[in-house]
Amino acid sequence: MVHSELGPGVLESTYGICLAHELVERGLRIERQKALPVRYRGINLDCGYRIDLLVESRVIVELKAVDRLEPIHEARLLTYLKLSGLQVGLLINSNVKELKQGLRRLVNQFKE
Repeated sequence: MVHSELGPGVLESTYGICLAHELVERGLRIERQKALPVRYRGINLDCGYRIDLLVESRVIVELKAVDRLEPIHEARLLTYLKLSGLQVGLLINSNVKELKQGLRRLVNQFKE
């Protein structure tokens, strides 16, 4: 959908806005740039973490526009999953010829 129309090379923020629009058009609830606090010593602290897209309050979508996905990108998404208590996240790199090359599904293995 978005990748087919825009192709690789667009800014991460542009891709995120367009993807959010497409998902809303399909009837899904989306939150963009949702703050994700860190719970430290019993209080929530805003440490600057932002979820690119939260879909239906269940799936975190982390967007990238990079030459290739690195382990740090997966680590960041896994951290978001752990902090949020959610189970599933999608890591999407839009800077690829075919989107399936830049798509990874990650599952939270941390037990609360």
